[in-house]
Order: sequence, then structure tokens, then C-alpha cells
Amino acid sequence: MLGTIVRFIVSAVVLLLIGFLLPGVTVAGFWGALIAALVIAGLGWVVEAILGDKISPRSRGFVGFITAAVVIYIAQFIIPSYLSVSIVGSLLAAFIIGLVDAFIPTELR
Repeated sequence: MLGTIVRFIVSAVVLLLIGFLLPGVTVAGFWGALIAALVIAGLGWVVEAILGDKISPRSRGFVGFITAAVVIYIAQFIIPSYLSVSIVGSLLAAFIIGLVDAFIPTELR
């Protein structure tokens, strides 16, 4: 349970940094980042449940990267008051999240 909480906090901090550093990505504060992390994790779980583990961003392939970008882009429509992202912003965010996952695996995305 504690590991899950830590993963969500790491994911929220990564989203906050992405929102601060990247054009086209806006995150509404820490609570917004936590909610966005929860929604992105949920969408990622649904995509993996439907399409299988090979589509996962953790697979480190091009398909996983595009899937992560699409999940981030769709999340903004579920929580528009907490997350706003352009198409380019979602691609950049997926890239940075992939880099962070390579060093600090969170299994949330």
C-alpha cells in the first residue's frame, strides 16, 4: 500500500515538472497532478486489459510510446479542469515519462 502511494506521488511530481517545463502541458497544482496520475493510470490499465501487455508503455517500444501519448491526451477530456495538453505536449510528456520510468519505474502509466 505504501509503495502505491509513493508511486502516485512520484507520478504527480513528474506531471508537475512536465507541466512546468513543457509547452502545451498544463497541470492544475499538486492535487490536480495526483488526480491526473490516477486517471492516466486507470486509462493505462484499461488499454492494457483490452489490448494486452505488449501495448504497455513499459514495453519501451514505439507502440508503447504512442499508446502513452494517446492515454495522456485522452486524460485531459476526462479531467479538463486539472489537465490540459496539446498533441505535441502529449508526445513530449510521454517521452519524458518514459525516460523517468527508465530510472524510477512507477508502474502507474
